[in-house]
Amino acid sequence: MVVLPVVAAQPQPMTAELAGAPLTVPGPTQLTGRWIPGGFPPTPEGALGQLVALDEAAMRGADPATYALGYHELALPGAPPVEATGLSSLLRSLRASAELEPTGVVPELTATYQVTHGQIKGTTDSGRFVVACVLGQFSVDYRGHTLTAGVGDCQALRHVEGDWRISPGPVPAAAPNAWPGSPDAVRAGYRDLKRGG
Repeated sequence: MVVLPVVAAQPQPMTAELAGAPLTVPGPTQLTGRWIPGGFPPTPEGALGQLVALDEAAMRGADPATYALGYHELALPGAPPVEATGLSSLLRSLRASAELEPTGVVPELTATYQVTHGQIKGTTDSGRFVVACVLGQFSVDYRGHTLTAGVGDCQALRHVEGDWRISPGPVPAAAPNAWPGSPDAVRAGYRDLKRGG
């Protein structure tokens, strides 16, 4: 994975250059009876769609405990501990640096993560194992102070019994953090995502 400077995650001008053709991410087929939508097809793009669904839902509120709930909902036995993931580390660090409670709802704190880009780092096992990466804009507002950055996430996913799940094994290499659509994001290989129905 490309290693980018910390400043690459900050808002910056976008480029018309592309890292490749846009990736079309299919929509979920399972929307009821579960918090994180599922039922994505057994394709690399399906794995990417599952990661988008996990991260956008679980990052709301910038609560490490909420992210952990979403992660555990999709994690197979033997998957890396949630504390080893980049997003969990980011949320814990954010809370600590702002001197907020480590977990739980914080009045006047809102947070969203909107995925706009992604990439498929690799596939094996006839396409049933995929390392997928997403990149999006993470925005946090607390008492009128707003922080916005480009944040990436990579996970190894395995297609099991009709669902993509976080796979057992080591934690994938850390995703490069870059402002979506910036030259740094292109250099890191992130491609535009188009969402299917």
